[in-house]
Amino acid sequence: MWVQRDLTLKPQPRGFHLITREIVGALPELGQVRAGLLHVFIRHTSASLTVNENASPDVRRDFERYFNAHVPEGWREWEHTLEGPDDMPAHIKASLLGPSLTLPVQSGRPALGTWQGVYLCEHRDHSGPRTLLLTLHGE
Repeated sequence: MWVQRDLTLKPQPRGFHLITREIVGALPELGQVRAGLLHVFIRHTSASLTVNENASPDVRRDFERYFNAHVPEGWREWEHTLEGPDDMPAHIKASLLGPSLTLPVQSGRPALGTWQGVYLCEHRDHSGPRTLLLTLHGE
C-alpha cells in the first residue's frame, strides 16, 4: 500500500508542539498496515520536525530555551534580516533539526517508544498554517 496526502496544521505560536495525534488522525489507512514506514515532510524553511518526550511540557519549553540561546535573534552577523529578526534564526534552527522524519509502522500505529511523540518545531513568532506531506508505505 502507498498513501500520500497533505496535512495542514493550524498556526501555532513559537515553540515545540506535539502533533502525533494530528498525523495519525490524517491517515486512517494506518490501521491496515501491519509493517511499514511513515515519512513526514514539512514544506517550510522556518519550521522543523523532531521526535522526543511526549509527557512533560518542561521538555518542550527547555528545547525552546536552548535553541533561542544558541541561535539568537539580533546577532549582528545576520545578513538575511528583511523578513524580521526571527526569520534567519528560524532558518538555522529548522536546518539543525531537519524537515523530515521516517517512522516505523507496526500493527497499525507508528512504532514510537512509550514516551515519544512527534513535534512541530515552530521557529517564527507569527507563522501561518504549516503543511506536512505524509507518505505511508506498508503491507
